[in-house]
Amino acid sequence: MHWPELDAESDGSTWARLHLASQMIGKVKLANSPWTNHGWHIALQPAAEGLATLPIDAGGRRFTLALDLCSHAIALSTDNGARDGVPLGEGTIADMHDALVAMLGRHGLPNDFNGMPNEVEDAVPFASDDRPLPYDENAAMRLRQALVAMLPVFERYRAGFIGKSSPLHFFWGSFDLAVTRFSGREAPRHPGGIPGLPDRITREAYSHEVSSAGFWGGGAAGADPIFYAYAYPSPEGYADASLSVGGWSDELSEWVLPYAEVRGADDPEGMLAAFLEESYALAARLGGWPAGLLRAPVAP
Repeated sequence: MHWPELDAESDGSTWARLHLASQMIGKVKLANSPWTNHGWHIALQPAAEGLATLPIDAGGRRFTLALDLCSHAIALSTDNGARDGVPLGEGTIADMHDALVAMLGRHGLPNDFNGMPNEVEDAVPFASDDRPLPYDENAAMRLRQALVAMLPVFERYRAGFIGKSSPLHFFWGSFDLAVTRFSGREAPRHPGGIPGLPDRITREAYSHEVSSAGFWGGGAAGADPIFYAYAYPSPEGYADASLSVGGWSDELSEWVLPYAEVRGADDPEGMLAAFLEESYALAARLGGWPAGLLRAPVAP
């Protein structure tokens, strides 16, 4: 499996552009869907060409929007077979926003959605964002290839749990791939305070005990990509323990494994699998999770 190089310095503006584009299409889904527990309905889904929304209802019609990282466009697919797209690399973020609104309008689809980015420092409304953000097709392609490489590892991890679990999906607010396991018990009220995210959303997301893991692509933050794992609530001794790979980040309050370290390993898939399994085992042991929630994944 090919694990491509990802570099924040050279690729950061492309990731930032994709982060904001993902927020636009995610907000279209949000504006036209009833709320599902933990916000799972608005997350993007890994697709062959990139990342896509779940189907969106539009007054008797259905459509999807995708970040197509092969054709480098926000791709529209409708239930009547129509196809359309907005280039990811042309103009400013404001131009992309206006083109998306116009495309949806041309097809008679709802195009009114919240115009302010979430979970982005010093956020500027999409329609007013005229900053230059160069888009490199090669950087986008490598991000897609990285997702292709890691997805089977996460899918096998997801398949090894028989309790309540989230799908493996991509949250556009934070620009991260995530899968979350639940103990089945309620959690203490979350304190909230995540910048750019309403406390009511955070508290509903963390209404029950979780062990969560994923991949953060840096996005608009321009940081180097990492794999991460955390528990909420964090059990006593969790941050003071050790894993065979990765380390604890006081800044992020979670376990971190740099993508570059996985890419450079002799067995990247094995290193990532160990990180996922060990971080969960630690959270479950220290948190006193019920026994019997794991199983050997069933082969295809």
